Amino acid sequence: MHMTDARDQRLRAIADLIRARPIASQDELAEGLAALGVAVTQATISRDLEQLGAVKVRRDNRLVYALPDQRQPGDGPDLASVVRDWVRSVDVAGNLVVLKTPPGSAHLVAVALDGTDLPEVVGTISGDDTIFIAVREAKQAPAFARRMRSLR
Repeated sequence: MHMTDARDQRLRAIADLIRARPIASQDELAEGLAALGVAVTQATISRDLEQLGAVKVRRDNRLVYALPDQRQPGDGPDLASVVRDWVRSVDVAGNLVVLKTPPGSAHLVAVALDGTDLPEVVGTISGDDTIFIAVREAKQAPAFARRMRSLR
């Protein structure tokens, strides 16, 4: 079996698990894969989720993974709840607002920001635990940062 065949099978298994039941964590996903005889590291699961486009959404008051084709208008991610749940600090640097999150959580916040119509936001860049939000003009950054802080 080629390495890509194994990866493709693993991606299908992850997608099937996410579609079959609410999966709230990478550990839960690893347990589901282990039950299918697939042993993977957390880093591999994280990369696979990103490749599948899986994001956490709020369903029945729980944050669970959803695939792009499972997303529904209104099921999230809701910016206010994502900021409240994941943003640890907000800072300003010129025309950038910098948000810090726990490790591995920045993309959740960036997806919520990108899915919200915020006219002052030009774009976002997300790393592992940091999001850079570019606002149109530096003078808009302090007010936008205050807005993000008020959601926490």
